[in-house]
Amino acid sequence: DSRTLFADIRRESHTLSDGRSLHISPDIEADFRALPLPDNHFAQVVFDPPHLDRAGENGWMRKKYGALNKKTWRDDIRAGFAEAFRVLRPHGTLIFKWNETQIPVSQVIALTDHKPTVWQRTGKKDKTHWILFLKGSSGTAALDEAIGLLALKAEEKRARGLLAEANAIGYAIAVLKMEADHA
Repeated sequence: DSRTLFADIRRESHTLSDGRSLHISPDIEADFRALPLPDNHFAQVVFDPPHLDRAGENGWMRKKYGALNKKTWRDDIRAGFAEAFRVLRPHGTLIFKWNETQIPVSQVIALTDHKPTVWQRTGKKDKTHWILFLKGSSGTAALDEAIGLLALKAEEKRARGLLAEANAIGYAIAVLKMEADHA
């Protein structure tokens, strides 16, 4: 599909033990921790990192799925989440896939501050998780700061007895919060 871009740090081919061929040929070779892509570019991102921290150097699981570094996997996955959200447009969807055969998904989800919107388990033993995230508006931090400043201003007005002005500011804050929730 011309709307997709497949990135992987590897470009390699293997013959598996059963004789099948495995070809990893991404559109771009890139490390998921430092993607050479612009901010807020994609409406949808699929983040399917390696999920094994114990895989034999020549094992087919490592060849097919890659492997995590035992010492740095937490930092690596945390950086991967940050990159996925960086290249995702505001209001875009991140689809995260994880198999918890070796590392529990709870340890992985703890590596991002974003909260999932949908979580589905699949596979023979329900160990594969498909987790969806919806990226918020890119201006939420600035909006929160503005609402905080307005709230302080409203308190100042209220303390000086200017209730009509304080109430007007309070109304403006409510409208801003409502707009942010529906943006």
